[in-house]
Amino acid sequence: MTDLNYPEEGGTRHTPLPPGYHHLHEELPIGRGRAVLAAAGEAITTFRMHRAAGTRIRSDAPRAAPGVGVEVSLGIGPFRLRAPCSVVWTVTEEDRIGFGYGARKGHPECGEEAFVAELRPDGSVWFTVTAFSRPVRAVTRLAGPLVPVFQRQYVRHLGRTLRRLANP
Repeated sequence: MTDLNYPEEGGTRHTPLPPGYHHLHEELPIGRGRAVLAAAGEAITTFRMHRAAGTRIRSDAPRAAPGVGVEVSLGIGPFRLRAPCSVVWTVTEEDRIGFGYGARKGHPECGEEAFVAELRPDGSVWFTVTAFSRPVRAVTRLAGPLVPVFQRQYVRHLGRTLRRLANP
């Protein structure tokens, strides 16, 4: 994808994450069993999780797939922060469902973020967010050490939202 603003496309798919970035890896329990995995995977890959968490999402397609353009935005009015991304990988396996998207030109950060639901051998279902990023615009540079704090809080909010969506 030529419009990504970083060279390590697919870097959230495996560890270790690329050096030179802030790394984020959060795992949150969301329930138990295949039905929870299926519901969580559907909510993740259709961007329903993001929307239910209050994030504005515009996408080129109803479901995450490599190459699908996504614009994530937070805030209101002149304080809205827009973040263009592209889905760079997806996974739909028996025990794992999710996707990773990467920042495109115009995003306030460069890097990638992945959202995956996983059914573990003990029957528990976990939501994992893995990311690497660094600021590229003045607003994120000025926010400095607050950005990772915000990211962790946002991921925990997504986890609570996904738990609610996957356990009706």
